[in-house]
Amino acid sequence: MLPFSVCLEMLYTDRQFIDRFQPVASLGAEAVEFWTWADKNLDAVERTLASTDLDLVGMVGTEGPLTDPDRLDETVAEIERSVAVAERLDCPTLFVLTGDDQPGVTEERQRELVAEGLRAAAPTAEDAGVTLVLEPLNTAVDHPGYFLEAADVGFDVVRSVDSPAVALLYDVYHQQVTEGNIIETMTENVEDIGHVHIADVPGRYEPGTGELNYPNILDAVDEAGFDGYVGFEYRARTDPGSAIRAGLSLEELRPGRDVS
Repeated sequence: MLPFSVCLEMLYTDRQFIDRFQPVASLGAEAVEFWTWADKNLDAVERTLASTDLDLVGMVGTEGPLTDPDRLDETVAEIERSVAVAERLDCPTLFVLTGDDQPGVTEERQRELVAEGLRAAAPTAEDAGVTLVLEPLNTAVDHPGYFLEAADVGFDVVRSVDSPAVALLYDVYHQQVTEGNIIETMTENVEDIGHVHIADVPGRYEPGTGELNYPNILDAVDEAGFDGYVGFEYRARTDPGSAIRAGLSLEELRPGRDVS
């Protein structure tokens, strides 16, 4: 059974951030994630995690730019600060973004810089028991100008770093927009995937609203040996409760699953 987490940034957005935990817990979710931590009241987050019995399993470690040679040290330092916050909140995973494509810097050099930055931050993450997951994003719809969009490039960077604390965040939504071939890519590279995000295409709504067959996708990834979290990083087509229940029901919809 794959463990699920709910991204608090995209659901219940009509409520204050700290008021989003309780309705998620009441629906039976066991884990949550969010984006940046510097804009959060961390004391309140700690208290609310404890009172709702939710685990925090992921947050953003940096938005970059790892691609800018003049700011690489600054970005590595930001990741290291995020590792300390992750330790405080008992959060096992940090989402690492590359930042935008840098004019005047070759693609090859930017790949090297991303790997260099991850390599520099990896020992701190290893000591803390935190995994840094590098995330490709689509540039066609959501993130024009972003550097890393192809999964194979991301996997190459992760492997070049060669650290148990560095893996890839495979976002099915972004990769469907960018290149497709979801099941084969995930199953052939499953050992280097540390976290998964899901949303349907088009619209970035909950599973079942678009073209992706998530029961088949998740069944294949589970059978291939993925043992990380699957994060619901999607918006609700109608209401947040229905959107979360659609994600939680995916386990029952997997092919051959006995739900009696």
